[in-house]
Amino acid sequence: MSLNNNPLIIALDVDTTEEAITLADRLGFYAGAFKVGMQLYNSAGPMVINRLKEKNASVFVDLKLHDIPNTVAGAARVLTRHGVSILNVHASGGREMMRAAVNAARDEAETAGVDCPLVVAVTVLTSIDQEVFNNEIGIPGSIKERVVTWAKMAQEAGLDGVVASPHEITAIRKACGKDFVIITPGVRPAGMDAHDQKRTMTPGEAIRLGATYLVVGRPVTASIDPVRAARAILEEIK
Repeated sequence: MSLNNNPLIIALDVDTTEEAITLADRLGFYAGAFKVGMQLYNSAGPMVINRLKEKNASVFVDLKLHDIPNTVAGAARVLTRHGVSILNVHASGGREMMRAAVNAARDEAETAGVDCPLVVAVTVLTSIDQEVFNNEIGIPGSIKERVVTWAKMAQEAGLDGVVASPHEITAIRKACGKDFVIITPGVRPAGMDAHDQKRTMTPGEAIRLGATYLVVGRPVTASIDPVRAARAILEEIK
């Protein structure tokens, strides 16, 4: 899997294939990959992956798989067959579920003769702050401690990396080493509205701390000039 040494993943959080392809056409030069999340996937289905692949785009399918190991393994096989570059599961599903996903992806890649996607684990969503984490979800301790615990568990299960907020990058890098992939959402250029994200950071800060890839959606796609917005992020992280 290659993102052409470009750490910027642009989230196509739109309703239709036509909207997604229009954005991909405009932003393809500036994106290392495009993220297809639940909104677009549930609206357009896997066909949107095929359309993006026709444009030689790398695709991160962000469905946060979380089910019994056999079910997650089956989904990982299907997504691998579609040629995705990255897929993710929930770390809270446990070591057995994560191991089933990555083993299924690797087996399917070999069988189908396609590149194996990166399989990464979602830790704690960037919309969750410490109060919600402890008092609503009911998990004791700090978010950072839990994220590091789940990152180490994902690594032990054979996964390539995790999805985590920029606030946990340093701790994950220390616990899991320099080659462990850290995909960072919750990235907002200075002065931009954080929207529903609680644990955010600028693109330049996240890269300097050790993020491998940055996921950026609305600051680019909802901009008056998406190309200019994407270009500005790339300039900042250089």
